[in-house]
Amino acid sequence: MENQPETSPAPAAPSATPSAAPPVQQKPQGGRGGGPSRGGRGGSGRGAGGGRGSGRDGGGRGGRGGRGSREPSEYEEEVLQIDRVTRVVKGGRRLRFRATVVVGNKNGKVGIGIGKSHEVVGAIQKAIHQAKKDLLVVPMRNGTLPHEIFIKFKSARILMMPAAPGTGIIAGGAVRKIAELAGIKNMLSKMFGCSNRLTNAQATMIALRKLKPIGKIEK
Repeated sequence: MENQPETSPAPAAPSATPSAAPPVQQKPQGGRGGGPSRGGRGGSGRGAGGGRGSGRDGGGRGGRGGRGSREPSEYEEEVLQIDRVTRVVKGGRRLRFRATVVVGNKNGKVGIGIGKSHEVVGAIQKAIHQAKKDLLVVPMRNGTLPHEIFIKFKSARILMMPAAPGTGIIAGGAVRKIAELAGIKNMLSKMFGCSNRLTNAQATMIALRKLKPIGKIEK
């Protein structure tokens, strides 16, 4: 009987349904978090309601985008002097700061104020508030003083005179700062006898108050 060749079994047919591949996790879009709860840094707020605005460029928290915008003030402030003052009380010494500030609009209005506080910023704010409450209208003629004036206040003596156009403000210390903020363009001035800025500033304000308009000058 003849030997029959052995036939190897046929390979199994591939399955018609391939095995399911593991799910691929997609990287969230829109910033670090990207989830539906926070919305990421570039998303649309903390949740569906958008409580904190629309991201960094969305105008601040809850629509308060214009908090930092302030209208420019009509008056300019200049800190004249800051001193440390001490008052002796029963429990010891009490240290505070005293600020002298000049306020003016460079158009004929000027004032000085003095403020005291335990902090420098607080003293300056008090001085500005006081200066705006006591503004003075300075009479001028062609950018200079209407007439010559000499004033004596405590130990300070100040002479102020009008000047021709192009002269500028020939003054120093407190007199110069007050004249600039008042809007005076040309003036001659001289201080005698005192170097204290606060005393000279007070004497300058008294002199400006005693100026007379052109129509009231006695001929």
